[in-house]
Amino acid sequence: MTEAKTDVAPSGTDKPGFDRRLLPPMLLGSVLNPVNSTIISVALVPIGRALGAPSSQTAWLVSALYLATSLGQPVVGRLIDIFGPRRLFLLSTGLVGVAGAVGTLAPDLGVLIVARVLLGFGTCAGYPSAMALLRSEAKRTGRDSPGGVLTALAVTNQTIAVVGPLLGGLLISVGGWRATFALNVPLAALAVLLGLLRLPRSAGTGESPRHGRPVAQLDLPGMGLFAAMLTSLLLFLMNLHLRNWYLLVIVAAAGTAFAVRELRAATPFIDLRVLGGNTPLLATYGRALVAYVVSYAFLYGFSQWTEEGYGLTPFHAGLVQIPMFLLAIGASIISGRRRSVRGKLLTGAVGQIVACLVMLTLTGTSPLWMLLLVALIFGLPQGLNSLALQNSVYYQADSERTASSAGLLRTFAYVGSMIASSATASSFGQRADTGGMHQLAWVMLGAGVLYLLLTVFDRTLGRAAKTASGAAE
Repeated sequence: MTEAKTDVAPSGTDKPGFDRRLLPPMLLGSVLNPVNSTIISVALVPIGRALGAPSSQTAWLVSALYLATSLGQPVVGRLIDIFGPRRLFLLSTGLVGVAGAVGTLAPDLGVLIVARVLLGFGTCAGYPSAMALLRSEAKRTGRDSPGGVLTALAVTNQTIAVVGPLLGGLLISVGGWRATFALNVPLAALAVLLGLLRLPRSAGTGESPRHGRPVAQLDLPGMGLFAAMLTSLLLFLMNLHLRNWYLLVIVAAAGTAFAVRELRAATPFIDLRVLGGNTPLLATYGRALVAYVVSYAFLYGFSQWTEEGYGLTPFHAGLVQIPMFLLAIGASIISGRRRSVRGKLLTGAVGQIVACLVMLTLTGTSPLWMLLLVALIFGLPQGLNSLALQNSVYYQADSERTASSAGLLRTFAYVGSMIASSATASSFGQRADTGGMHQLAWVMLGAGVLYLLLTVFDRTLGRAAKTASGAAE
């Protein structure tokens, strides 16, 4: 397939516009991960009941996906930077279909966990591919102002992230929890078809081979050390206990070796020299980590509590989150074309803190409207935070490493989700009761306050906004 030629030029200019035919595969590929991240939130209790597994064990269904995705996103992103998005997109989305079939037929929890690992690796290419296509289209058109497309990407992901629990509850009520895995088969088939028909065969985001063939840029030793470091860290976070101290030793050893390797490599997997000098991007990664501790602790912990601690069905637990869905989409659309990053981040931080404080007042006898109020308040940060973080990375990252930088953003987000998963499992134990929900809310509140402080004291955000503003002119 050759480069797409059908463009939409902005009014008042002779420059070509973004090729809208790329939007369907971009959007569908990018939502495969959030749909699987969120739909499981209302399926954990039914799966536990069906397979006789407590909450502490079903939490691995969450952790397994994020372990695989945290590792896979920057690796696949780097491959996309070098080889282009098409091949990686097709391979990964095809794996999503395989994983969906394995999960649908799984006889026990162990096989389900394997299916979630496959889903994690399979959904790695969607978001980095979308960001790489945005960058390549900006170079082709000479217009580095994808505000509307970035907003569409964020809104689509937010829609799926919030609709996921409702969709999961509907699927479970119709076909049981296995239907939440079966959904991946038609989604993957459609994504592969759209990728074949519409994705260009072009190279990556602009980095030319400096040492012969592109494969020479892969830095396999660096990837291996990164995998050892991240895997050990996430395994420790999944089961916080002093007896697992040796994992932290592995993290330190692998991290040191990784840093030495990357500083010496001719074509490093992660260019630590460039990354270390990019303070705004590092600050964005830090904010992503703590923001997603709050977001995913609410998504999984609150959903489990509404079922076990409050007594709702999976479908009604999904319905409770409709206010969050509506406000998140509205907030993303309204704020999408506004250039202020700091304002979005500050509003999102305050929204998280207020929602956590309200969660601390909930009990098993609270009126239903209070649950709806919590979901409504969470809709504001849900709609603003990911949009602001995504836009920050687009403008702060090295243009030749757009996909891998976007992958790293997701990695930091998933480390946050792993902390949230560990906190959820630790807070609830065998059952998601009200006392455990309150304990989890305190953890979320601490992360929300840290997110606010990281935003208030970050003076680089003004520069990011100016960069975005200049690019849009």
